[in-house]
Amino acid sequence: MLETVRVAAAAFDAKPGETGENLEKIDHWTGRAVAAGAQLVLFPELSLTGFVPNHPHGDHDQWLRAALQAAWRMADPIPGPAVSQLAAVAHRNSCLILAGMLEDAGNLLHNTQILVGPQGYLGGWRKMHVPMFEMPFYNGGEGVRPIETPLGRLGANICFDALLPESTRLLAVGQVEMVLFPFAADPPPVTPAGWAQWAGPAIRARCMENGVFGLACNYVGRVECAGVAQTFPGGGLAIGPRGELLAEWSTPAGQPGMLLAEFSREALLAARAEPEYLFRFRRPELYGPLAE
Repeated sequence: MLETVRVAAAAFDAKPGETGENLEKIDHWTGRAVAAGAQLVLFPELSLTGFVPNHPHGDHDQWLRAALQAAWRMADPIPGPAVSQLAAVAHRNSCLILAGMLEDAGNLLHNTQILVGPQGYLGGWRKMHVPMFEMPFYNGGEGVRPIETPLGRLGANICFDALLPESTRLLAVGQVEMVLFPFAADPPPVTPAGWAQWAGPAIRARCMENGVFGLACNYVGRVECAGVAQTFPGGGLAIGPRGELLAEWSTPAGQPGMLLAEFSREALLAARAEPEYLFRFRRPELYGPLAE
């Protein structure tokens, strides 16, 4: 990775099915992040196409049919118009952008975090582990691999993926240096601090056990679709390769905001030079039963 990489995590009130308006907000926050020196901007899970709320009351069958139809309408293929427009934002701002979308993969939907840069689409990662409430909408993706960029080797674990250690380890065996953790989660008490208390221990563990930097960003605002609403608090964390906190969210609950941090190659190398650098003690030959 570069000697120093300045990163930003930005969350805004993305609305389901309003991709054009969401792109305008991504453009706005990308501009603000780049003005503050950011070279990479992370937006939350499903921030491009919007999150479909999934905690219905009443007639579940009627809701599910309406919500599935809405999900298919807002999904976009890769490559496709939404990806091209996001790449244009990255080109104008000369930075890397990661944003989440419902991906129309033909006969299936996926929850995908895409990476674009000044030269266009660089790749993406599909959510692997799909929690129960989200299973009606999209399928789990294949195993993740890092993507080489001018800033370093990047990878992403989407929301629930971060809670399972294998997700980040898949990236680590591919020599990832920075892992992005986009979320759309609303654990009680539905505040940024409540989200950080819920997600933070897992993110810090993923970074420490693999010796990588981590940047996390949670969805913010109220979403409505098919007669159901859900509210997200926002939140963000920047974590170092020892699992140490580098920066945390300071914006009030429910408000759009941004977190800035710096990742340094020197800190990465220092963490990996520690006698307790956990990744070097792996014994893959012992782990066969884990995959049985």
